[in-house]
Amino acid sequence: MANALAWFSQSGVVQGIILGAVLAFLTAILMMNAVGNAITTTVNGWSAIRKCGQPGNGVLVRAACAKALPVVNVFEEAAYWTTTVDSSGKALSGAHGYVMHFPAGKLPPHEAFWSLIPTDTVGYMVDNPTRRYSVGDRTPLAQNADGSVDIHLQHQAPSGREQNWLPIPSGKFKLMFRVYLPGAEILDGTYQLPPVVRGQ
Repeated sequence: MANALAWFSQSGVVQGIILGAVLAFLTAILMMNAVGNAITTTVNGWSAIRKCGQPGNGVLVRAACAKALPVVNVFEEAAYWTTTVDSSGKALSGAHGYVMHFPAGKLPPHEAFWSLIPTDTVGYMVDNPTRRYSVGDRTPLAQNADGSVDIHLQHQAPSGREQNWLPIPSGKFKLMFRVYLPGAEILDGTYQLPPVVRGQ
């Protein structure tokens, strides 16, 4: 048995198989990333993949979608956007505060619901004292005098604006915006999420 293990550890054939497997894996990752980038649309810093879940997708598109958004619905059922940067292209960080400004009547059109969720850079929710992990159409958000809505993304509560506050992690983070049964303006691409603007 010891001789067999010694042979396997020194065998050029075994080492070649292992090296080939590693190279194949890395090549597959590079291909999935390239395909994912090709089918991703980014507007105002928010990225979305509209092709995921569609019948007729090739194996590379399906693999890229599985890597980016596992178990995702078709875009017509659930639209997903993600971002890790603010409006100037800088990485989102809890060291700063941010605002998403929705003009009057421009909250996401939908037939079900929408939500905005902050996570760590891996995608896990981060605990916070308020236990508020998202805001959405069922959140009683306060309107500005002109009917617009500002969502305040900060690690600490914004004084006087707590009703529209979404706590974010203290370090780097990402945002996911979901709209279930999205409206026609989302489906035809005319609706755009506002950028995440750094306030302080």
